[in-house]
Amino acid sequence: MSEESNKPTHKKNSRRQFIRQSGLVVAAGVVAPRILAAPAIITRDAVRPKLEQGIQIGDVQRHGAMIWSRSDRPARMLVEYDLAPDFRHPVKVRGPYALQTSDFTARLDLRQLPSDREIFVRVQFQDLTNERVISEPVAGRFVTAPRRRRDIRFLWSGDTAGQGWGINTEFGGMKIYEAMRLEQPDFFIHCGDNIYADGPISEYQEAENGLMWRNVVTEEVSKVAETLDEFRGRYKYNLLDDNVRRFNAEVPQIWQWDDHEVVNNWSDSKDLANDDRYSEKNVPTLIARGAKAFLEYSPMRPHDSSEAERVYRKISYGDLLDVIVIDMRSYRAANSANDQAEQSAETAFLGEEQLAWIKHQLDHSKATWKVIASDMPIGLVVRDGAEKFENMANGDGPARGRELEMVELLRYIKRKRISNVVWFTADVHYCAAHYYDPNQARFQDFLPFWEFVSGPLNAGSFGPNQLDNTFGPQVDFQMAPEAPNLSPFAGLQFYGQVDIDAYSAEMTVTLKDIDGNPVYRKTLEPERSRGWHRGW
Repeated sequence: MSEESNKPTHKKNSRRQFIRQSGLVVAAGVVAPRILAAPAIITRDAVRPKLEQGIQIGDVQRHGAMIWSRSDRPARMLVEYDLAPDFRHPVKVRGPYALQTSDFTARLDLRQLPSDREIFVRVQFQDLTNERVISEPVAGRFVTAPRRRRDIRFLWSGDTAGQGWGINTEFGGMKIYEAMRLEQPDFFIHCGDNIYADGPISEYQEAENGLMWRNVVTEEVSKVAETLDEFRGRYKYNLLDDNVRRFNAEVPQIWQWDDHEVVNNWSDSKDLANDDRYSEKNVPTLIARGAKAFLEYSPMRPHDSSEAERVYRKISYGDLLDVIVIDMRSYRAANSANDQAEQSAETAFLGEEQLAWIKHQLDHSKATWKVIASDMPIGLVVRDGAEKFENMANGDGPARGRELEMVELLRYIKRKRISNVVWFTADVHYCAAHYYDPNQARFQDFLPFWEFVSGPLNAGSFGPNQLDNTFGPQVDFQMAPEAPNLSPFAGLQFYGQVDIDAYSAEMTVTLKDIDGNPVYRKTLEPERSRGWHRGW
């Protein structure tokens, strides 16, 4: 299968033209100065706002997209967009203020965009003390979601800068992001652990085979994150990487979160009393600070005032694909032995409201493929200490504890005859393909389905994890290290690529390594379901 066969040629050609005409500096992911206003604009770099973290694009829809950036001072965000890379007829939009209360981050929801078109954007900031002082522009590009069928490509992975493996410029930085950028996907799903707030990064870290890993280090990442500024500093650290900034400017993202955005395996039962690294022992306080920083730095479309911090949402890509983004972190009960016989508040994992929302989205989806972007795998055991469980899986046997929510969801999918539901996740720091077979399961009242696992992006490699037979997962493929916590030197960093063919609606899932080399491939044929049709 050609890696380029599914991508429109006009998209590749216009992207090349954009790079040439906009002066995009490939090594840094920014554009050369291009003054947008009259000559009276002050151009001395020393007094102009700076966009040191570049830009991000997120939650792309048919007629809209979120544009994120950060100023280095109080300023107003200014965005231009055009359908051509030379910006001959730009539309100018005045964005929000970037103030200290948001760490000078700002997000603008571009609206009324044409569907299935390549959109070119430029972002600047206007100083609040002098309107003639405007930053250099930073450019980006993306393609809006389609109205009619076309080939779709997306990537997914998770786990960035974990276990002390940070930005090593001698290694090439977080170079898996460059491999992903070259795939030219429609979007990328980050399945969580966008940062490792609980993992200090030191200048040197011993790796396998006598190698030494050398990190870029900032003050905020040199210890566990406790203050709001330290949580913010974790996101700014990742954005120091050239590969990440370049990727962010060209690949729209869908963010989730998991535990390391706050502290390892956090839930209401988390106890830091014996963790000498923390002077702030109150976990809800750390959650509040971690959540605020996550929302400030994610290119995510806010829900509404009824739940401004809500992470779960749906992103649609025409009648071929709905991405149902779930949140296994925010509504869980305390981590426990996870062996309750009946469903209750103590067994909450997704929570009643989110579970009902997932059912509704699946039941009302008109898309051929219903992709569930999950922070954690379903049937892999993830422990929290010796006696508690972090995941829903709790070992072989009948469904108990948090597994009871999955029983409810899988039974609903079968009863409603909802086909073509596929799960994509990360979290466990190796890659795998799992087929959930009711004939091999202790609980059998469900339709068979696939789950694909990728990661990490730039973190220690682990695994494989123990399988739980409750839902009958069968390993079709897995690639994991022989020893725990191998560095990126070992090359066991992974992302997944999904290609959906416009005519046949076949979904091809490819797991790839740090350099973009395929290690596994599986093609799924769609089952006929309500409203399904081949072609257009």
